Amino acid sequence: MEIDMEIRTARHHDWPQIFPVFRAIVAAGDSYSYPEDLTSDAAEALWMEPPPGHCVVAMDGGQLLGTAKMGPNRPGRGSHVATAAFMISPSFRRTGAGRALGLYALEWARQSGYRGMQFNAVVETNTAAVRLWESLGFTIAGTVPEAFNHATLGYVGLHVMYQRL
Repeated sequence: MEIDMEIRTARHHDWPQIFPVFRAIVAAGDSYSYPEDLTSDAAEALWMEPPPGHCVVAMDGGQLLGTAKMGPNRPGRGSHVATAAFMISPSFRRTGAGRALGLYALEWARQSGYRGMQFNAVVETNTAAVRLWESLGFTIAGTVPEAFNHATLGYVGLHVMYQRL
């Protein structure tokens, strides 16, 4: 599959393409703990990160490949560490969209002056994501046992992953 990827700031008019991906990933119950009954407006308010955060889409022409949001992990004295979240359209997994969005988020965080990036909740059974983040320089700082109720596997751990920038 030939992909001509552009990563750009997400805009309100992108939401009609983002929401079906958001809804499908949340409904799968294997990677995000967002409520499954969120309305489109409520999901948009959660995902479309306002400043100082940033939300982007990866596009191939007019087709959404994936999306990411990033910003400070914590307010105040924790705001020097960034965090990010990623959703790749199931139709475009294994195309490099996740890696490209991960690299984008890391560069955005560096340019924005963050000292590190922390992922608070990487489901330990999401081995593709764990491998990707490790390949981009993240390490597992710890695992909270049984912190995620996986739709098919039951209670599994959540990794906290970190990279100093």
